[in-house]
Amino acid sequence: MEVTQIAALIVNRLDELGADIQQQWNNPEGTHTRHFVVDGLLTAEMAQNIYDAFPRNADGFFDRQSFREKKKTLTDLSDYPQILSAITYAMQHHSVVSKVAQLVGMHDIVPDPSLYAGGLSMMFKDDFLNPHIDNSHDGARNLYRRLNLLYYVSPNWGVENGGNFELWDHDVKKQKTIASLFNRLVVMDTNKYSWHSVSGVLAEKPRCCVSNYYFSETSPDDHEYFHVTSFSGRPEEPGRRLLGIVDNNLRNAISKVLRVGRGTKLVNKTKR
Repeated sequence: MEVTQIAALIVNRLDELGADIQQQWNNPEGTHTRHFVVDGLLTAEMAQNIYDAFPRNADGFFDRQSFREKKKTLTDLSDYPQILSAITYAMQHHSVVSKVAQLVGMHDIVPDPSLYAGGLSMMFKDDFLNPHIDNSHDGARNLYRRLNLLYYVSPNWGVENGGNFELWDHDVKKQKTIASLFNRLVVMDTNKYSWHSVSGVLAEKPRCCVSNYYFSETSPDDHEYFHVTSFSGRPEEPGRRLLGIVDNNLRNAISKVLRVGRGTKLVNKTKR
């Protein structure tokens, strides 16, 4: 199926749930971070086909492993089934961007065809993503990151499988859990306080996600700022919290001096 066809289906589904989406966005429950959840984004058959196109052993994916995270990511989709690039770029189609912008009240957002920090991700048993706030800008540091769009396609996935998406309070002490259910889209606001994470995967099967990010010239709080992706630990991990503070400060200092960030170009160099 072509990008434009998938985009049309996404827009139709967002239209159907428009009132509910705006209610979710404007009145976040269990968290200060604005977000909305859409189940049944595409047909079950299409979502299954997308999942089936992921390589079961994550062949060609970049392996991220540190105290911050353990997962596999991919930005170069050229050697993979066409449906993977189609769903990824359907989320960037002007009709989808315009519809999301309308629903959340952001009228100057743009997608990122370079897939700076976006693309595909796979997480396997014991993989995780610690609480963090995303880096503030795009790769060129001209635009602010404003929205994360996360589309999950692992069939028969439940909260008991782990790999749950989590939104945290300002102090990273309490979280709201959103299960990474099959055919579910989660869209979240991105700013200096939007702490989020993925709990450890417990299932013996991959958790597959299609990620996109929207950017804007406008700062989320109308003030200029910059920071790299900044990690913390969970409440029961004081050591990782302390390490995160040191690590974040060091990487922020280096990034400001060298004007580099975590993104597609750096990932692809590492893969080679």
